[in-house]
Amino acid sequence: MPKISNRGAEMPASPIRKLVPFAEATKREGVKVYHLNIGQPDIETPPAVMDAVRKADIKVLEYSHSAGNESYRKKLVDYYRGVGIEVTHHEIMITTGGSEAIQFGFLACLNPGDEVIIPEPFYANYNGFACAAGVRVVPITSHIQDGFALPPIADFEQKITANTKAIVICNPNNPTGYLYSRAELEALRQLCIKHDLYLFSDEAYREFCYGGEFVSALQLEGLEQHAIVMDTISKRYSACGARIGAIVTRNKELYQTVLKFAQARLSPPGLAQILGEAAVDLPSHYFDEPKAEYLRRRDLMVARLNAMDGVFCPNPGGAFYAIAQLPIDDSDRFCQWLLEEFRHEKQTVMLAPATGFYGTAGLGKKEVRLAYVLNLTDLSAAMDCLEEAIRQYPGRSA
Repeated sequence: MPKISNRGAEMPASPIRKLVPFAEATKREGVKVYHLNIGQPDIETPPAVMDAVRKADIKVLEYSHSAGNESYRKKLVDYYRGVGIEVTHHEIMITTGGSEAIQFGFLACLNPGDEVIIPEPFYANYNGFACAAGVRVVPITSHIQDGFALPPIADFEQKITANTKAIVICNPNNPTGYLYSRAELEALRQLCIKHDLYLFSDEAYREFCYGGEFVSALQLEGLEQHAIVMDTISKRYSACGARIGAIVTRNKELYQTVLKFAQARLSPPGLAQILGEAAVDLPSHYFDEPKAEYLRRRDLMVARLNAMDGVFCPNPGGAFYAIAQLPIDDSDRFCQWLLEEFRHEKQTVMLAPATGFYGTAGLGKKEVRLAYVLNLTDLSAAMDCLEEAIRQYPGRSA
């Protein structure tokens, strides 16, 4: 029988989705599962953007320009200007979700064997895109005790080799919710200039910052040729299924290189670009209520977690995720046990083991990621389940 590729064999499974079969089996038993494992908001997709697709007068659903519809890219210029980022539509390329933006960026900037440094814990799919590109991820550990702040620049310096080509950050961070400060980003700016590195910045959650200042990589002076922003409408407008993102860079050579990859896949989704374009027209106050709602959810969840015996959860500065340290022996075992064996009033909760967000083996075994994407009633019930589960778990530890 023909063998699959080495790349295919090495491709990591999603730590976020690997427990889905257990959840499905649990639901077939009539048990309610509260999904805190994945960043799928329950906030309604804005009706106006859905209506734009329904009312579109389209006789033929054609290919768009490989870089995306010019009308959409021009509207995004206004969107980015509104958040303090000055770019032209020739510096914006529409992608099939933020995932394709990451993939195109890696393929255009990095050669097989190159290394990228990423503060861990990090978005697990960076591993998958790095594997597909033949790139090695070099993790630098951030710590729950200080809320997962950026590790010292000296730690980065120690990891830089002749193969290092880029640093990757997610700001605000998935999975930790940490919001990088201007001082931290300035330190990264100096590091990238000193060692001539790309700075990839995943900014999918910029609208959801709670009390701190959001600073984009594209606002850092001197990084015009270094900074690459990966973006998406998925979380911003609760439109994960639209699969529309963008890669934004002022580096003209890089943009033209990415365009060749975009041409090879022909064009991004047509109907979803209509949706994305309509989203730019939403009133400026649109984000007020979703942001306030996430803040209420964050405050409820973090307070409940820190009130549980043996649990510690730092207060996230942005996005809608948190990592909590639990009194358990193994987060993978615990999360599977929640689905297979634990029941509380015919309910249970689904979490993501934090092990899958670390690149260093052995880390995250006492940590889980929680996405506060459920309404307050369901979130409170999920916390009831988790509190009882921690009491009952046979592998409970100090």
